[in-house]
Order: sequence, then C-alpha cells, then structure tokens
Amino acid sequence: MLLENKIAVVYGAAGSIGETVSRAFAREGAHVFLTGNTLAPLEALAASITDAGGRAEAAQVDALDEAAIEAHLQGVIERTGQLDVSFNAVAIPDALLVGEYLVNLELDRYLRAIDSYATTYFLTARHAARQMLPNQSGVIMTVGALHSRIGVPLVGGYGPAQALKESLTRSLSAELAPHGIRVVGLRPQGIDGSSTIREAFEPRSAKTGLTWPQFQEVIAARTHTRRMMTLDEVGNVAAFMASDLAGGVTGTTINLTMGSMDD
Repeated sequence: MLLENKIAVVYGAAGSIGETVSRAFAREGAHVFLTGNTLAPLEALAASITDAGGRAEAAQVDALDEAAIEAHLQGVIERTGQLDVSFNAVAIPDALLVGEYLVNLELDRYLRAIDSYATTYFLTARHAARQMLPNQSGVIMTVGALHSRIGVPLVGGYGPAQALKESLTRSLSAELAPHGIRVVGLRPQGIDGSSTIREAFEPRSAKTGLTWPQFQEVIAARTHTRRMMTLDEVGNVAAFMASDLAGGVTGTTINLTMGSMDD
C-alpha cells in the first residue's frame, strides 16, 4: 500500500473532493484524521472508512481558525507522534463568491474568496510544516482549479484566489523542500460527480443562459478525452502524490485538466 503507516489530516473532508481523497488515503493504508465544520457527515465518513477496513477519525475543526487548527494537530501528534500528509480541500460556498461580473462586484465579495482561500491554505500548511520539521519529512497538499491559469467570466475573486494558492505552493516548497517536506497542488477542471461543479454552475446559469447539460458539455469539450475527470481519478492522483513514489515532485501544481490547458 502506498501510504502504509502514514498519518494524514484532511481539511474539508466532508466535501466531495475531501471525502474521495480521504477514502483513497485510507485505502492505501493511511490513518486519516477527517476535519470540517460539521461533525455528523465526518463521523459518517469515518464509520464508512472503518467498515471498509481503513482507519479514520473525525473532528470538528474550523480550517479558518488558527487556534482550532493548532489544537487539533497537537492532539494528532500527541497520539501518533507524527504527521505525514496535510491535505487542504476546503471550499467556500460558490453562491457567496461567483455569479456577478467584475464591473458590478462589491469589493468585499471580491476579496472574500481571496482572503478565505489564502487564509485556510496558509494556516493549515504552516502548522503542518511546524509539526513535520522535527522529522524532516512530510507532504503538504491542496486542490485548486483551472481558473488559476485562464480567464473565466463570472467567478469574481475565485480565479485570483486559486492563482494565489499555486504561488504559495511554490514559495512553501522553496523553503520546506530542503528540510524534506514536499508541497504539491492539484489542478482539476470540473470534476464529474462533485458537488462543487453544480454549485459553480447555479449562480452563473441565469447570466450565461446555459442549461446544466450544456454547461457540462462545454467543460467536457475542452478536454482531449471529451469528458470530465472523475472523483476517483482525483483521489488516485492525490494518494500517489502523497506517497514516497512521488518523492521527486514538489513546488508544483499537477495539471489534471485532461488537456484543457497545456503546461
């Protein structure tokens, strides 16, 4: 198994991407600590992973609250003695961020995306690094979006926020990789079956005039495969990138756009 005896913390584990990554980590042997704002779905996920033969525990942690992040990680270290993987899959509800043209967008709404995504990734990464440094080992990961690299209308500050995360990934790696800590991002484009793609569509549908099937087709048509990536495919890549087999990869964001964007 790729992650046997590894300790992984997943932020935003109740979301569709966070859940899939958590299951992939557990399937590959990691003991996964699931965190999020609402405990009930995390406990249900932990029970499902355990029933499947994995190891998972749930805790309510606000990934925008520095004290909560620090306290939870300290508890993980006290119990296990290590932290091997930190994965940030936190998502801010799209209805709060997207669906308005930039010329009509209020500053507070524009900055909400940038502030929220920058804050959660910075805090979770920084505190993970502090726990990983004594062992000179670990992987810090996050998931972003194609909006970081191309212009997309009606997404407000979401695109700049994802670009900021990619920049932070590079900066963190420049400082941490010499100490054995890798920092890697994932950049998908519209994941089939995820809750986030539907949430991204609905606030923009009135202005674009696209139906849900048309919106899906627009995304799929950009890819070389003429389909969207699945959640399981994202989870599989995440598990590999978190493993020692990807030991040569750091300071970069993995292109999962299936050809929609050339690197």
